[in-house]
Amino acid sequence: MTPKSRGYLFKIASVSIFAVQNGLSKYLGTAYSPIFIAMVRYWVFAAFVILLAMRSGGIVKAASTKHPFLQIARGVILAVGVVAAIFALSRAGLAVAQTIFQSSPLLVTMLSVPFLGEKVRWPRWMAVTLGLGGVLLIINPVNAHFDANVLFAVAASCLLAIYVVAMRAVSRDDDTMTSFFYTAIGGAVVLTAVGVFYIVPIAPEDWLWLEACCVCGIASHCCLIRAYEILEAGELQPLTYLQLLITAFIATLVFHEMLTWNVIAGAFIVVGAGLFSMIRERNLSLKRTTSATSL
Repeated sequence: MTPKSRGYLFKIASVSIFAVQNGLSKYLGTAYSPIFIAMVRYWVFAAFVILLAMRSGGIVKAASTKHPFLQIARGVILAVGVVAAIFALSRAGLAVAQTIFQSSPLLVTMLSVPFLGEKVRWPRWMAVTLGLGGVLLIINPVNAHFDANVLFAVAASCLLAIYVVAMRAVSRDDDTMTSFFYTAIGGAVVLTAVGVFYIVPIAPEDWLWLEACCVCGIASHCCLIRAYEILEAGELQPLTYLQLLITAFIATLVFHEMLTWNVIAGAFIVVGAGLFSMIRERNLSLKRTTSATSL
């Protein structure tokens, strides 16, 4: 097997495990507070990152940053986003929530202009506008049976986009391990401060599912790290949309959710807009690289 093939397999494994974790989060989120579920997930995630930091130069090195406030803010923003995501998965539905989550890259494109100074040409702005229109179609606010719980998914997508933009900003000076460290520790601290008020006894039969949810979190991150060690982000990004397909299968087969026409149509629009924006950015990046090389 070639290195590229291994990289793609790691990415496929990562998105598949993420989809399973979302299914487990939906199940647990209907019986327990999403804040409590997120707190336990972050405890395990923080322990994993601490062990990883100890193997990668030590905790002191991992904690060394030129952007302490922004790094801490990133961790808090993602933690709140995870809570909002679990609310969305358990209240709005697995398929609907995941479809809206897929709009995050489009929001990142929007936010990268004012906060990172990036230039976005009109074709990508059209893709962003079309993608947000797809999200609006999924939400369907004019429907008499409008479910306000979908706003949790919108909030989670916005918070994830802000987190990614902040990550790009700190990555100019801090390495990946440092960003990873603050993501885990910052999130674990803030969720523990709030989550202790939501601790309840866990039913014996749910311990297995909670443990599986935490293991999925670690396994998916390990696969993702290995994938990015082998391949470039641009090569792997299109496979992210595979998570939507896997999630749709889980939603329909396990949770018996019905996929309405507006969700299916909205999903095609969001994914299409995201892929167009991604491919255009990759082509522009290749042109810039070619131009710089020819000088």
